[in-house]
Amino acid sequence: MTVLAFNGSPRRNGTTAKLLEKALEGAASKGAETEFVQLNKLTMKGCQGCFSCKKRGGESYGKCILDDDMTPYYEKIEKADAIFMGAPIYFGSITSDLKMLIDRMFCYLNFGNFSSNLPRKVPVGVIYTQGVAQAEAYDAHIKTNQGMLAMLFGSAETLVSTCTFHVPDYSKIVADALEPMIPEKRQYQEEEFPKDCEKAFDMGARYAARETV
Repeated sequence: MTVLAFNGSPRRNGTTAKLLEKALEGAASKGAETEFVQLNKLTMKGCQGCFSCKKRGGESYGKCILDDDMTPYYEKIEKADAIFMGAPIYFGSITSDLKMLIDRMFCYLNFGNFSSNLPRKVPVGVIYTQGVAQAEAYDAHIKTNQGMLAMLFGSAETLVSTCTFHVPDYSKIVADALEPMIPEKRQYQEEEFPKDCEKAFDMGARYAARETV
């Protein structure tokens, strides 16, 4: 059993990373081998829209022809038994790092019947963190991502953690409009974030305990 986690946050030790690590801890508790991937440490391009992965009868059908730091992860993704992805919501959507990863998986989309070119189904867990308190604030964006990933991998599950701190000390930035939110953020981080960590751990354990398809 192999489980991958891709961190789309530029912060290696931020809230998103902590939740992904909890998911991997849960998977490891069931005997899985795990790997944590910090996406912004990779040198990679976004999808170039060349459609080489869709050429009828082509040697590159179902495969991305780009050769960069993403290339070796295709094999790992295809062999993984479960995959986790995580990103904070920056300016209304997931970070460019995670969006680039998802776009690079376009090669797995079969335009013949809108199925997947992946050799087998792999459960995907997507973890989002956001500064606002409303869990449903980005529902439309999150549901779109979930639908695309479910189409490619067979299933996708979402965990949303809210009320994150943008910075440790708001007095050091121009954030007058955010300062009234600090007490609610602090309360959430003290009372609810540990529960989010438990949910992430449980998801990892559940994914690792499932029978592979």
